[in-house]
Amino acid sequence: MNAADVNLYLVGFMGTGKSTIGRLVAQRIGFALFDSDQEIERARGRSIPEIFAADGEPAFRALERRFIEGGHPATRSVVSCGGGLIVPPGMLDAVKARGVVVCLHASIETILARTERSRSRPLLDVADPEARVRALYAQREPIYKQAGTVLLTDLRPVSDMVAHVVRVWRREAVDFARRTP
Repeated sequence: MNAADVNLYLVGFMGTGKSTIGRLVAQRIGFALFDSDQEIERARGRSIPEIFAADGEPAFRALERRFIEGGHPATRSVVSCGGGLIVPPGMLDAVKARGVVVCLHASIETILARTERSRSRPLLDVADPEARVRALYAQREPIYKQAGTVLLTDLRPVSDMVAHVVRVWRREAVDFARRTP
């Protein structure tokens, strides 16, 4: 595999900038952009909250697994992954087997500020969203730390983050391409 064709996967908690940075990185490197949540919504004809309400979280996680296993091209793609996509057993390894993984990170305060008005986050549709964010983050943080290069998105211009992600992708894509037949 050519390093210039290796997929890039952006993972991390909700509100860390995966969709925004993913879109700009894809434009910069000339790749197609796939947002796992949007792709699942499009394929199912329902919103993520509707899928959660009708089918439950386990069914949604199964849809995420199917998307990673074959719902997007194997090369020249930037994939912005839903916040919980790499949490189920085996999912982080499945993503790492398909390309370079960069984990975006933000403080709890930044996450709360970025997600407070969102209506498309069913895991935050609770009486105390802050407590829910803190609990989910505590549960997921060890997995995020294993994901690969972790980049802090707090108080950094988006252009700096995009440049940093591209640098990491270029460097790590060479190693990925060497390991992949």
